[in-house]
Amino acid sequence: MTFFKTLLQDTSAAQQVFLSRPIIQETLSGNTSMARYQAFLTQAYHHVKHTVPLMMACGSRLPDGYNWMQQAVAEYIEEEIGHEQWILNDLEHSGADLSAIQNGRPCQATEIMVAYAYHQIDRVSPLAFFGMVHVLEGTSTALATQTAELAKARLGLPDKAFSYLNSHGSLDIEHVKFFQALMNKIEEPSAQQSIIHGANMFYHLYGEVLSSVGGVK
Repeated sequence: MTFFKTLLQDTSAAQQVFLSRPIIQETLSGNTSMARYQAFLTQAYHHVKHTVPLMMACGSRLPDGYNWMQQAVAEYIEEEIGHEQWILNDLEHSGADLSAIQNGRPCQATEIMVAYAYHQIDRVSPLAFFGMVHVLEGTSTALATQTAELAKARLGLPDKAFSYLNSHGSLDIEHVKFFQALMNKIEEPSAQQSIIHGANMFYHLYGEVLSSVGGVK
């Protein structure tokens, strides 16, 4: 069995718990509001702005024998630069107060998720960061396009208010293939376990972020 298949298998329980959260089910049923959409984008802004710094930290701390991953990390960095600006553009087109968002703090769940990512890279294993990539990128590809269509229909916002979701939806499938191929090159059991553990944790942590948005009506 390839490592990517093992990763899917060993995180399937955490994924099912994640997908069963009320906020996910409500959103997929079309039950959302302008305040909730803006709250989602606000938390996305506060964690997405850390994506490139996290990837840079990961690349700089790769252990001996993993120099071959530097090119992949560099490609991720190039691809992810500026995505937080897409979110700000969406917020602006939805009528949100950008200054308040940029100068505000993330919710507790978002702050904890970001801090955990830095901690794993710094103190445990930089490879654990790919657990976060698996959860956020995989979740986006599976749900983002459908979520954007449902929210657009309910909220009446223009297409330009959904650039972040649309760019990370079904059109992002090539990124998943890239990630799958990258994971299948990782053969060291300890490295694999770091990624699996990270993914299981991030399913919970990102689920908490989304659940915090669910409290907004």
